[in-house]
Amino acid sequence: MLFGFKTRLPGPEEALSGRSEPLFAVPEKHVVLGNPLLGPYPEGLEVADFALGCFWGAERKFWQTEGVWTTLAGYQGGHTPNPTYEEVCSGMTAHTETVRVVFDPSVISYEKLLKVFWEAHDPTQGFRQGNDTGTQYRSAVFTHSPEQQRIAEESGDAYQGVLTANGHGEITTEILTAEGRPFFPAEEYHQQYLEKNPGGYCGIGGTGVSCPIGVAKAD
Repeated sequence: MLFGFKTRLPGPEEALSGRSEPLFAVPEKHVVLGNPLLGPYPEGLEVADFALGCFWGAERKFWQTEGVWTTLAGYQGGHTPNPTYEEVCSGMTAHTETVRVVFDPSVISYEKLLKVFWEAHDPTQGFRQGNDTGTQYRSAVFTHSPEQQRIAEESGDAYQGVLTANGHGEITTEILTAEGRPFFPAEEYHQQYLEKNPGGYCGIGGTGVSCPIGVAKAD
């Protein structure tokens, strides 16, 4: 029965009930960037949430990006409050494996973060990413403002154009508001996993197609 939830999303009435409080604590600081993982964040910084497959490799893509202040692995987009990794992997929470990216917009724009997002994975694969199969590996962007929503939708349209021109299929990425879809931090051992385990598994791989920056380049 559980296997069915690897290929379809459970509804709210089917999902695990979760819990009112998390079962684990989150480390205080990012082991690479040295900044706090949890907010409130310094004034002037902005938050972006991206799901692009296994969050181990996805998080590394963003902490290596100039202008990113901190990153945090977690779960988002489902029904189960304060889930565990095992619960998310069961497919019965409807959550994605998500990376929260806190960035300085004076150094890097949200648009350029989207370029990292699109190019770091294959957004046409539905409920999988490479060899990783399951609804938690689906591609998604959770936006924190109408401006982010607009930019994300426009960048998706632009990337679809170049993907189609290069023989790829339709983008399956969800672009949704983060409002009503809270981000739940993952367990300590998932945070900056590939820094702690340099030889660890990384299932992230893109299409090799460059994403155009700016709506004009999509025309």
